Amino acid sequence: MDKLIIHGGRRLNGEIPISGAKNAALPILCTGLLTADDVVLTNVPHLKDVQTMLDLLRQMGVSIKQEGDRMILNGRNVNQFDAPYELVKTMRAAILVLCPLVARFGEARVSLPGGCAIGSRPVEQHIKGLRAMGAEVEIKGGYIYARAKRLKGTRIVTDMITVTGTENLLMAAVLAEGETIIKNAAREPEVTDLAHLLVKMGAKIEGIGTDQLVIHGVESLHGAAHHVIPDRIETGTFLCAVAATGGDVLLTNTCDNILDVALHKIREMGAVLTCCGDSIRIQMDKRPKGVSFRTTEYPGFPTDMQAQFMAVNCLAAETTHVVETIFENRFMHVQELNRLGAKIRTEGNTAFVTGVDKLVGAPVMATDLRASASLVIAGLAAQGETHVNRIYHLDRGYDQMEVKLAAVGADIRRVSKE
Repeated sequence: MDKLIIHGGRRLNGEIPISGAKNAALPILCTGLLTADDVVLTNVPHLKDVQTMLDLLRQMGVSIKQEGDRMILNGRNVNQFDAPYELVKTMRAAILVLCPLVARFGEARVSLPGGCAIGSRPVEQHIKGLRAMGAEVEIKGGYIYARAKRLKGTRIVTDMITVTGTENLLMAAVLAEGETIIKNAAREPEVTDLAHLLVKMGAKIEGIGTDQLVIHGVESLHGAAHHVIPDRIETGTFLCAVAATGGDVLLTNTCDNILDVALHKIREMGAVLTCCGDSIRIQMDKRPKGVSFRTTEYPGFPTDMQAQFMAVNCLAAETTHVVETIFENRFMHVQELNRLGAKIRTEGNTAFVTGVDKLVGAPVMATDLRASASLVIAGLAAQGETHVNRIYHLDRGYDQMEVKLAAVGADIRRVSKE
């Protein structure tokens, strides 16, 4: 099992290219199940979760040709409608094959999902929507069984804002008979990116980017080409790394207009940001100022950036508070940051961070994807040597993070543990 060894205290200087968005690529890959034609994708990130999704699609019969960050998917010969536990247990996003399978083939058998241990992410909203569209759905033996001759358009109001739920039901609605209205829809850029691809494939969708999607179902979809949007969470993570260590870094192949809240908070911390087209330059030459925030659905502060900002707050002069409203178990990085000398206490869904003058390296253990990133950031700023263990979480969502950081001056390397 691999781990990262970091010798902290170095400023970061140079250029980091940003990869395609993990959370956009995963649902977009599932569009290969919706048509018999080629779906050509570029800017697909090289991640463990992406590979897991590709393995799942291949098992179902999707043909995949891959060269670098470009791939061609063809679902002409799909003949398996199962998503087994062995693959789904490692990645919750595998639930995204459920609705495309039912919409195009009329049946699906999908294991209940697994993934990071950051709290309950129920699939009830997916099932509720499918049933409203006329599907017969039952859960037995840890699997979701769904059938429908053809889904019927309807009005769906989700009980909560759910990103994967919106994406799944959107892919169901595009091939359903009649009009479907999805109210309380998630507005995340990754949802919008999926919708734009579906329109290219012949879907009729109104209200893209709003909390109400109106979909006029079509008989079939055709192939299309699409460039996956940049990863806003990777972008924000590297911005936090520079805010914690100091330095001057240019992030390329990114986009600032889907990062408004995070960029505002980075500026509050004292960083100078220069946004120009597809690049963001960050310059930081002072101790970061602490910022308090509350996570919420887009366009609010993203839960996927909570841990990384908390790591920077550990080094601030101020006491700050962080309120987590999305996942109930997303403070598991707190005890690991405290091992590095941070002063954080939690009360329910609120963490109180008292900034310290310095962090000191120590062995730490990652508990989930974004917690991993927060520990890397803290290790980069800490004095001495930090060992970040269980980085398989990190590989699920960051494309060669240690390589990109080493290229801008970080003393960081991956080693394999016996």
